[in-house]
Amino acid sequence: MTIAAALLAAVAVTAFLTFSRFAHSKSWRATVTPLASIIGSGFLICGPLLAKEFGSAAIFAMAALLAIAYAVGAVIRFNIVHVENAAATLSLNDPMAWAMRATQVMLAIAYAVSVAYYLKLLAEFTLKPLAIAAEWHGLVANVLVTVIIAALAALTLSGDIRKVEHAAHASVSVKLGIIAGLLAGLALWWATRTGAPLDLPPTRLSWSGLPLLLGLLITVQGFETSRYLGDSYDQATRVRTMRHAQWLSSAIYLAFLALLTPFLNQAQHAEGVAGILDIMKLVAPILGVFVLIGAVSSQLSAAIADSIGSGGLMVEVSRRKLGIRGAFITASALSIAVVWLTDPFSVIALSSRAFALFYAMQAVLALWVSFRTGAGGTMEGIGFAIVGLICVVAAAAGAPAEG
Repeated sequence: MTIAAALLAAVAVTAFLTFSRFAHSKSWRATVTPLASIIGSGFLICGPLLAKEFGSAAIFAMAALLAIAYAVGAVIRFNIVHVENAAATLSLNDPMAWAMRATQVMLAIAYAVSVAYYLKLLAEFTLKPLAIAAEWHGLVANVLVTVIIAALAALTLSGDIRKVEHAAHASVSVKLGIIAGLLAGLALWWATRTGAPLDLPPTRLSWSGLPLLLGLLITVQGFETSRYLGDSYDQATRVRTMRHAQWLSSAIYLAFLALLTPFLNQAQHAEGVAGILDIMKLVAPILGVFVLIGAVSSQLSAAIADSIGSGGLMVEVSRRKLGIRGAFITASALSIAVVWLTDPFSVIALSSRAFALFYAMQAVLALWVSFRTGAGGTMEGIGFAIVGLICVVAAAAGAPAEG
């Protein structure tokens, strides 16, 4: 029954998001880009990491992380309207114009780092079932990631990023279908064991867990891509669809953590970022396959989405002195450097810090525009300041996952 439920849900959702009229609507297309970036394998790695740090309070820690991300999203949504409108009136050398360019440079770097993060996790999940000697594992993973990054860069050699965009959109339907199947299988397992006692780890809530929580910001990042889709969608569409992407991704993260509750004891002892594979096999062997496919498709689509973002921003920041090819090659070179200089755990914190710094800069821009134009009220200004402070703390104190 578990296998049937998982397969049925996966096929139904994939078919709907591939062939339905809704799947081809403008609103869904605008939602797909931030959604593809938000839902990497974060929903898979967060369970074991949060269970290890917070015990049975893992779902509350996840809710807190999502609340921080939604608050940051509110800042970005404000900037989509007010910063963009202000930018149109600024001279090239206006201090605010320089600040805007600085945030774009920071985001381009953050995207390049996040591509390394996504593909590092893809390699970990892909190699998990293979019998590779420990001393060779890191080298093989890095070579695999380097080949993937080079292949993505090669797709842009024609000077057109549409091939990369098509690859991103094609993987999203499969990814969401696999996630639906995974959740359906877990839900059925739970339903057939109603009333059985749960062996949960003790609740652990302390300030010492805050650095790890902030270090996981990268796992719920991606909504900011809506900020830079202005060539394709108007402001109202981007604001609305970014909100929808955050709602849907938050529901998926919380549902997965809730359904993982019976396995929190095993989750806190899971080894490595791909340890969730072992846990899902306890439910049904096929769910291990679902996790593997879901992880690979999630990481690939998120990496492609952020590759597009990084390359596009580098073109924009260079004032089009860099073409598509040059921008993607530059971004790819930076990603490859990060791959070879970091391990899968520390790259999570590195990516989180890069994005936290970008979000802090966005909060400063929001405050600046609010004071300069009168947009927003006092309470919004206080909110921007609080979000900016949280992001500065995350950039300074986000801890590597193994810490």
